[in-house]
Amino acid sequence: MKRILITGAEGFIGGHCLQRLLASGEHVHATTFADNLPDSRNDVQWHTVDVLNKDQIAALMKSIRPTHLLHLAWNVQTGMQLNAVENFRWVNAGVDLFRLFHQNGGKRVVVAGSCAEYDWRFPYLSESTTPVTPANLYGSCKHALQTLLDAYCRLTDLRYAWARIFFTYGPGENPKRLVASVIRSLLRGQEAPCSHGEQIRDYLYAGDIADALVVLLDDSVQGPINIGSGEPVKLKQIIQKTADLIGADRDLVRLGAISVPDDEPPVLLADIHRLKHELGWKPKYDLDVGLTETIAWWKPQLVNGLR
Repeated sequence: MKRILITGAEGFIGGHCLQRLLASGEHVHATTFADNLPDSRNDVQWHTVDVLNKDQIAALMKSIRPTHLLHLAWNVQTGMQLNAVENFRWVNAGVDLFRLFHQNGGKRVVVAGSCAEYDWRFPYLSESTTPVTPANLYGSCKHALQTLLDAYCRLTDLRYAWARIFFTYGPGENPKRLVASVIRSLLRGQEAPCSHGEQIRDYLYAGDIADALVVLLDDSVQGPINIGSGEPVKLKQIIQKTADLIGADRDLVRLGAISVPDDEPPVLLADIHRLKHELGWKPKYDLDVGLTETIAWWKPQLVNGLR
């Protein structure tokens, strides 16, 4: 019987993954820091553990003996994680997690990597050709963990996929992120200060990212795989489309109000050949639908003062 363990299940992407796993009738275990278990405890077997605590993870693995692991947990506070020394702790924790998972019968692991692992001086980011030379500690530690996991899998029968996630948006996103911050400001009738918005990025709805990760759990694709839309879009297009869908005055969008760093990459786009042709996966949400659902999620949050 397949038993799935998901770390970081209460996070932005983790919540979307839980929805998809439960909808497919999977037997799901999830980790949480909270002593009071989340509301979905009747559908998920929650375990209060610190993923950074080796002894707690060892006890958990021995207890539930998961066959599949979806590892999403990491310190990803907006603007804080890029060069935080704490990233090293997550590398060590990941090594212990994968080893203990395998020693207790684990067969398949899917890990949330990042497009920050790539050299952003290259606009088109490919798993096979783009140099992996991260510009910050977060990207370096993600890549270090992937290298160690790859080496471990080559010596054992453990199978893995490393999902390099690109830019995302959707319900539950950190309110300080671009799409969420613009939506919140415009729904309140406030100005939304932004950069010039000429940057070209690869954005994918969070629900689609979760769907791709869940599909990867059951697939045989090995190694790094980009999770993106493969569609280039200027940030100002996303911002202006958001204003139009809300019905807000475009004058509230203050393009150019926020300066950008001198080394800001003009273009970052995912090569999704592996995602499309090897995994056989494609997004279900286009930008209009994804933004509409995200706006609809934020409206009651603001009315009720929840976010």
